Amino acid sequence: MTNILLFDFVTVILIFIRVFTAFTLSPVLGHRSLPVLFQISLSFIVAYMIFLSSGMKTVSGEISIWFLFINGVKEAITGMILGYSMHIVFWGISYAGSLIGMDMGLSMAEVLNPMEELNSNVIGEIIYTVAILVFFIIDGHHYFIQALASSFSLIPIGKFTVTEPVFNLLVKYTGGVFIIAVKIASPIMVSFFLVHLAEGIIARVIPQMQVFFVTQPIKIILGFTMLVALVPIYVYVIKNMLKGYEDSLFALVKSMGA
Repeated sequence: MTNILLFDFVTVILIFIRVFTAFTLSPVLGHRSLPVLFQISLSFIVAYMIFLSSGMKTVSGEISIWFLFINGVKEAITGMILGYSMHIVFWGISYAGSLIGMDMGLSMAEVLNPMEELNSNVIGEIIYTVAILVFFIIDGHHYFIQALASSFSLIPIGKFTVTEPVFNLLVKYTGGVFIIAVKIASPIMVSFFLVHLAEGIIARVIPQMQVFFVTQPIKIILGFTMLVALVPIYVYVIKNMLKGYEDSLFALVKSMGA
């Protein structure tokens, strides 16, 4: 009886390690404003619910320090990969806002991003906040917890190994940050390209005119006008990107369990 309880306890602890590391690296549940004690408590509750509802087998074999260390590291790596892959979409969205703010001439107007603990321009923070709100609206946090629970059927405890397909997918998804940023920022970047082209023509035709001082207010007004006009499109695009993340996460989990 004592051995059965010990195996159950070790199984829950290993599940907790994967869940906690995934939560701490996720863009919402890993927010710096959430106390560490709350994250630990939530992770333990989720781990216990996964253990009771999934019907997974408990660990077997001799329980030793080396056994706990090896399997704990494997579960931590699995959780970190899942949390990191979820953050990729939000990094792309934040970078898109930085590109837009740079074109508008607001690159110096920086504020602190409490999620990433980095400085970002105001436009990037606005779009990042919109993405977080859309994430909650489409119940993205529910899906992430569900994906964590489902990952134990594809990646049993202690079975994860670093393979070439996993590495290739991580490189592909990381490179997708720039693709996401360009997709979101492209309408405004193209418009400002035409503005910059007009600035060059005016500077050549009227050399005495201080082009940058004249066009800077116009660029700010044009940028905010386009942002307001594109809000419905941005919400739709961000929603589709977050939903499309489901397929990417499934492919990553499947490759990790292969």
